[in-house]
Amino acid sequence: WNGQTSGPHIFSVAQHSLLVEAIVARDLGVQARGLMFALLHDAPEYVIGDMISPFKAVIGDSYKQVENRILSAILLRFGLPGGQGEWMRLQAALADWR
Repeated sequence: WNGQTSGPHIFSVAQHSLLVEAIVARDLGVQARGLMFALLHDAPEYVIGDMISPFKAVIGDSYKQVENRILSAILLRFGLPGGQGEWMRLQAALADWR
């Protein structure tokens, strides 16, 4: 994503996370734990920065493994299970693309 938006202003990762959380809450009716996951879905970017998908693809699975380990640690810190489940990951991803 890396700040790619339409219009004159980019969104910060924090603004993007709040927008994803609002979409998940409004459109998908997800409750508290799911909303927290939506807020934190890009939290690894705080640690490693926001890499664009084509760059991640070049690096391969090792990048995704590191990103997932960081996300698991962050979710644990906020009292969420590290394996939040594919359903919640999909909901955050769907909201990401809206």
